[in-house]
Amino acid sequence: MSNNIEGKVVIVTGASSGLGAATARHLVAAGARLVLGARRLDRLQALAAELNIGLDAVVQTDVTDRTQVKALVEHAYTLHGRVDVLINNAGIMPHSPLQRLKIDDWEQMIDVNLKGTLYGIAAALPHMIRQESGHIINVSSVAGHKVRPGSAVYAATKTAIRVISEGLRQEVKPYNIRTTVISPGATATDLADSITEPDIAKSIRDYTATYAIAPDSFARSVIFAMSQPDDMDVNEILFRPTRQEL
Repeated sequence: MSNNIEGKVVIVTGASSGLGAATARHLVAAGARLVLGARRLDRLQALAAELNIGLDAVVQTDVTDRTQVKALVEHAYTLHGRVDVLINNAGIMPHSPLQRLKIDDWEQMIDVNLKGTLYGIAAALPHMIRQESGHIINVSSVAGHKVRPGSAVYAATKTAIRVISEGLRQEVKPYNIRTTVISPGATATDLADSITEPDIAKSIRDYTATYAIAPDSFARSVIFAMSQPDDMDVNEILFRPTRQEL
């Protein structure tokens, strides 16, 4: 029986580490044809070598630049003649209390988390509409459901992703396109590296060390959503470590 993944052309942003890299590993095992994008080309190339998918499968991509996101999607189309799945995974999380006025961090979160997702949708949607098939998977967060001190702007971007995903879900029904938004809880990634305030970064790293689960948890959620029959649209997945209260 088909797993509904084998042979599909899947684009993953933010694929050089964390959730993106874990997802790439699971998708290769399931038989997908991958095209991976991220800023860190050396890590992308190392991942491509590990997965034996060839250097043509990686494209250095900064999702804050819509021309680069479009180039990533067009590269996938040129290689494979179609675009089946886009996973808008790239994201950053420079937490800080609003009173610290980390305005550059705020703008970067909006550019990467929110605009980067929109640029991905803009690049992939024309191909999927023409095919009358496709699947767009956007990455939100538990922070898109609950706000805590220090996370206001990050939570705002992740809430916006949920809202955009719901609007997209309704709009693409005539084209047989599926949409999924996945909201992970604490997972063991390098998101804390994007935090510019040392005390906040230490707090997040301590929390992650105590509660976080492996990024494979996210990858399994992607596999679950993708592997359902075409007439089933898994629109939202929210998961946490069993011990995580927030």
